[in-house]
Amino acid sequence: MVSPQSQEASRQFAEKKNLTMELLVDSGNQAAKSFGLVYTVPDDLKKVYQQFNIHVDKNNADGSWDLPVSARYIIDTDAKIRYAQVNADYTVRPDPSHTIEALKNL
Repeated sequence: MVSPQSQEASRQFAEKKNLTMELLVDSGNQAAKSFGLVYTVPDDLKKVYQQFNIHVDKNNADGSWDLPVSARYIIDTDAKIRYAQVNADYTVRPDPSHTIEALKNL
């Protein structure tokens, strides 16, 4: 998983969720920006997040309120995108079996 969160915030998240996968830091959302996947949390939504003690700026390595859109890619060794699933709704994600099936079909 790739996230703009700092290494420490990612470590805490992984521990809280009992994740065993490696979490990579995309400081400043540089990788996400290269795919056109970054947005800034609007001011009205920032207030809602803060009411729920969600502080994107404190967790992000660069201190911003920028977040990536949820996306999953398979990129081949020639840098060609062979599979893409992108959804602005972070709660909508493909089942991992779809990605595995896409890998098998390459």
